[in-house]
Amino acid sequence: MRYVNGMRGSAMAVVVASVALAVAGCQPGESGADTADGGPTASGSVSPAASSTPSSSLTTPTASAPAPSAPAAGGPASTCTASSLKATARQATVRPDGTGTGAAVVEFTNVSAHTCSLNGHPTVAGAANGSPELNVPLTVKQTGTVTSVKVAPGGKAWVKLTFVQVQGEGDGYCESGSAPVLYPTMVVGLPGSGAHQVGLDDGQFAECDDTVTVTPVSTVKPA
Repeated sequence: MRYVNGMRGSAMAVVVASVALAVAGCQPGESGADTADGGPTASGSVSPAASSTPSSSLTTPTASAPAPSAPAAGGPASTCTASSLKATARQATVRPDGTGTGAAVVEFTNVSAHTCSLNGHPTVAGAANGSPELNVPLTVKQTGTVTSVKVAPGGKAWVKLTFVQVQGEGDGYCESGSAPVLYPTMVVGLPGSGAHQVGLDDGQFAECDDTVTVTPVSTVKPA
């Protein structure tokens, strides 16, 4: 009887051991069913390593090309054209002693819509009314330093003409012994800016020796 019970105990021990082994064989990670690289698990689900995908590379936006810059303010202005200027003349306040014109101030007004520049000494010729082509070029003596000046729309620039003065009363006389000359108008030219015929606002140009001293064009009004 004891033997029989001993066999039963042995058989029961074998059964228990078999069940334990079967249970142990079902535990994750104990067999090749699980893989370290994210393969299927014992439950049939996919591990996070298997479902993840490489993130796409971030593309750095390409900077757009800068817009061309506008021309800098205060840059060089184009030379004034003849048509952009209106010229007038008046007898100067400061002039040599005598009875002739003595000196005249010629004013140039920019009548265009754009700023332009003037530069240099003028040329001068005596002329009749309405006949600038029938003029007598005067000998020009230059004085002063030349600078380029900008004239805004509506702005003004000037030159001063100083003649060899007529002396005496009546028709007068020239100290050189030559005869005085009377010109109804003068043709005043500016480098690159045309020739302009002007008459005095209060008379005619009386001068000697067909010689004139001129200042360069300036935005400072002479006396």
